[in-house]
Amino acid sequence: MADPLIEPALVELVETLRGMAPDAPAGLLEAFAGYEFALGSDDLAAMDELFDDSPDTLRGDPGGLLIGHAAIHDFRAVRGGAPARELTEVRVLPMAPDAACIVAVTAPRRGGRGLQTQVWRRGADGAWRVRVAHVAPPPPTFDRSVWRVVGDPLAGPTGSGVLDGETVAVKDLFALAGHPIGAGVPAYLTEAVAEPADSAAVARLRAAGAAVAGITRTDQFAYSLAGDNPHYGTPVNPVVPGGLPGGSSSGSAVAVTLGAASIGLATDTGGSVRVPASYQGLWGWRSTHGSVCSEGLLPLAADFDTVGLLTRDPGLLGRAAAVLLDSADRTNGTVPLVTSDDRWTEGTVPAFHLAESLPTLEAGVADAFEAFVDPRFADAASGIQLPDLAVAAEAFRVHQAFQAWQRHGAWVEAHPGALRGAAGERFVAASAITPSQDEDARATLAELRADLDAALGDGVLVVPSAAGPAPRVWASAAQVDAHRQATFRLTCIAGITGRPAVSAPLLMTPGGPLGVCLVGPRGSDEALIALAASLA
Repeated sequence: MADPLIEPALVELVETLRGMAPDAPAGLLEAFAGYEFALGSDDLAAMDELFDDSPDTLRGDPGGLLIGHAAIHDFRAVRGGAPARELTEVRVLPMAPDAACIVAVTAPRRGGRGLQTQVWRRGADGAWRVRVAHVAPPPPTFDRSVWRVVGDPLAGPTGSGVLDGETVAVKDLFALAGHPIGAGVPAYLTEAVAEPADSAAVARLRAAGAAVAGITRTDQFAYSLAGDNPHYGTPVNPVVPGGLPGGSSSGSAVAVTLGAASIGLATDTGGSVRVPASYQGLWGWRSTHGSVCSEGLLPLAADFDTVGLLTRDPGLLGRAAAVLLDSADRTNGTVPLVTSDDRWTEGTVPAFHLAESLPTLEAGVADAFEAFVDPRFADAASGIQLPDLAVAAEAFRVHQAFQAWQRHGAWVEAHPGALRGAAGERFVAASAITPSQDEDARATLAELRADLDAALGDGVLVVPSAAGPAPRVWASAAQVDAHRQATFRLTCIAGITGRPAVSAPLLMTPGGPLGVCLVGPRGSDEALIALAASLA
């Protein structure tokens, strides 16, 4: 039954619009007013009816361009409605007898001014429908889905060097003097105290001339690859409209993609640098395990945790990595650092390895990846048989979960309900893993590491950084989890072996960018970054 209050309010809005645009074609202002009411009440059926049901209907906003009625519907279905607003000015420009452009200035009740531009077309049935829409919301003063705290800068450089003029988005796991660590969990942040000093990684970057732009959001305790923290919202993927940003280093990645920082300081346990880099077309580096000091870093699973970086430029990635890899701050003195001159001299290339089978890739991705690697590596690469990646991923999952529970389980148990969504479910599962199960997983991991080391040797494995492009925010939980598991079978290779990995934005699929990941010998970090850059 229709709301009896809607009709008088709709009539009043039409009269107001007619005063602003008296020359509008017949019926257009009624349709426009109906859209405003549908938008305000999140009436999906009405909005669907008021947009042209065509595969080339367009809708754009700062998050990107949606093409086709179906994609626009899927976006609206998970958006959760639009903020309440008023129309302060409306202009109508007739373009043809059955076409017109409407430009409206919007005033959200929460503040600011926005702009909405729509091209409407009258169909054979006499009804007006939107063919093209562009929404420019008020400029955000602060995006809480990306940043926890931000400054100009939040912390300045403490020295001068190769990073002069660069800015860093610091994942909310690293200590920054004077600020607590929040780890993506509001209850944890509430109890945390201000850190007395910078983490080793932050200190090194600042000493080399970089300033800290702010502290960025992460998935809860960094236990996710999606980047959809239910407490603070999902950051927009600036490259893939409606795409997940990738996690757990979602905030740092989005800040870099948007240009709000030039360097994202992040962590990579099971893919938390490589996956957002892949989804957003960034350069991402996971360091050799133990090669970068982890002092002042909140761990998830120490046997796999690594420090990593995200940038838009491979040259900057190399410079920043060199700063972090300085031997004076190394946590594991047994990992030799190898420069490009030491390992791969000019005019020579390493042995490249391609997996003979990658069954985890999504539809169409295998063909796109093969089309990319064939002309580049056909003569230099050898095919290798990787161990069962499903077994590898499961052993990794069990040991990671066991260590995560050992580190955070007491706090989680003392704060029921503090964790939400998929990360919360993973901690529930982690609580059930026994020491015996972990021992079995560690034994399997040791065998896998030996097998992978024997197969890869001193060469470089080339694989996709993820099983496919970014899943859309409207994908079901089951679809996102299936994508995560398939991706995990690729990302776990570097984790199990402790090898460095670089995700290079070298491949574009119909669904968005896909990183090409190079996994190199332990200690080859700088050489690996240079090698990846040479492929661009």
